[in-house]
Amino acid sequence: MATEDEHPPHPDIAAMLTNQTSACKAARAAIAAGGEVQVSEGEVPQWMVAGIAATRLRRSLKRGWPTTLGLDESVEILARHRGEQLRAGTILSADRSWLFNLYFDATGTELLACSGVKRPPQPSTKGSCES
Repeated sequence: MATEDEHPPHPDIAAMLTNQTSACKAARAAIAAGGEVQVSEGEVPQWMVAGIAATRLRRSLKRGWPTTLGLDESVEILARHRGEQLRAGTILSADRSWLFNLYFDATGTELLACSGVKRPPQPSTKGSCES
């Protein structure tokens, strides 16, 4: 039984991932395959979220990373929300190979954009020496 002090459950993120960007379909698939979804409780200024996304885009273009989805679209969408407070979230795919960033309005009820970045392979710990 929920108490008044508990936070309400997050909305259905998979249902919110319609077609805001080209990353939405892959993000929905990551959730369906058991991906881990987290949404921040607090609001952050648009300039902060947009700045981080723009920096990721510049770095990915500079380094020639072809493994991003919807990042350029997300930067454009976030630019339209100048002066607003936003919420952010992430989806980490079950195999940990993809990280999706989610960008919501201040209430967390409208998904504005979604971007995805393929993560580099993680070093294996198999066969490591133990002390």
